[in-house]
Amino acid sequence: MAGNTFGQLFRITSYGESHGDAIGVVIDGCPAGLKVRTEDIQRELNRRKPGQSDLTSPRNEEDECMVISGVYEGKTLGTPIHIMVRNGDAKRADYQYVESAFRPSHADFTYEKKYGHRDPGGGGRSSARETIARVAAGAIAKLLLAQEGILINAYVTQVGPVKMDKNILVKYDKIDENPVKCPDEDAAGKMIEFIREIKQKGDSIGGIIQCDIRNCPVGLGEPVFDKLHADLGKAMLSINAVKGFDYGTGFEGLEMTGSQANDVFVEQEGAIKTVRNHSGGIQGGISNGMPVYFRVAFKPVATIMSEQRSVNNKGETVVIPPKGRHDPCVLPRAAPIVEAMAALVLADHFLRHKTSKL
Repeated sequence: MAGNTFGQLFRITSYGESHGDAIGVVIDGCPAGLKVRTEDIQRELNRRKPGQSDLTSPRNEEDECMVISGVYEGKTLGTPIHIMVRNGDAKRADYQYVESAFRPSHADFTYEKKYGHRDPGGGGRSSARETIARVAAGAIAKLLLAQEGILINAYVTQVGPVKMDKNILVKYDKIDENPVKCPDEDAAGKMIEFIREIKQKGDSIGGIIQCDIRNCPVGLGEPVFDKLHADLGKAMLSINAVKGFDYGTGFEGLEMTGSQANDVFVEQEGAIKTVRNHSGGIQGGISNGMPVYFRVAFKPVATIMSEQRSVNNKGETVVIPPKGRHDPCVLPRAAPIVEAMAALVLADHFLRHKTSKL
């Protein structure tokens, strides 16, 4: 199955199905000598695992990572790093009801038509459980970037119609203090209540995650086809349930004039910066040293706790029962996935930038 490898110099290949034996990732191209502790990886996995609160899936998984290769005495060897997580609460038999039926807005139909054979257990390879591999690999990428002072934080800014205050000062160390991962305490409370209401109705809801990248150096990005924002966009759109991506002023900037939107350069304390940052830290596909920021839109989770009509692989009308262990809103667990994919893009471009000039 093609399409399971991401990156060029810092490259990952993920494997595994939702209700198979394990999910894992092989990272190739990570430089030797990087200090890595298992707890650094586990901390990130704990942020995305199910069962954190009543807002998430009740699937009972510890998501304990095992570093199989590539790290010795707490440092990377420069060889492939293999990280694996066993599936402890897999229940493939629970999905026999969709062996021949196509759930609305799931990948059942497209996978069966493309490959002629699919694993129905939780969606198999199309399940968001695959993102364990991304988060584990992203933890390594984060450690590499942190050595350069590059910091990445993602947080929920909107759930359905509930939005956080755009003018609030974001305290990044407070993001994980509430189950919805929103830095606006007042908005977070409203989001939590709204998700609970949606869950009680047997429905689901989507929203928006913003990601801020601080201390990004000038020069990351490879024009013309591997522009930094293009690779970030591909990374985000590869995440399950993502429907949209924009950076800088994004779609809102369409209402601005050129004179309003242009970022004017100034000299500040020996460095060239811009007065504003409508460009989102990227110009010409290359980072300009200003903070990089972007937004990712997530659709409502496809599995809902209400009966839905559909068809099976014979074209016969069927009723999909309200079954499964799924999040009523994916946003709380998606923030670390967004961070991980951003880290993978930046780590790859950081290493590529090292070869751009003598």
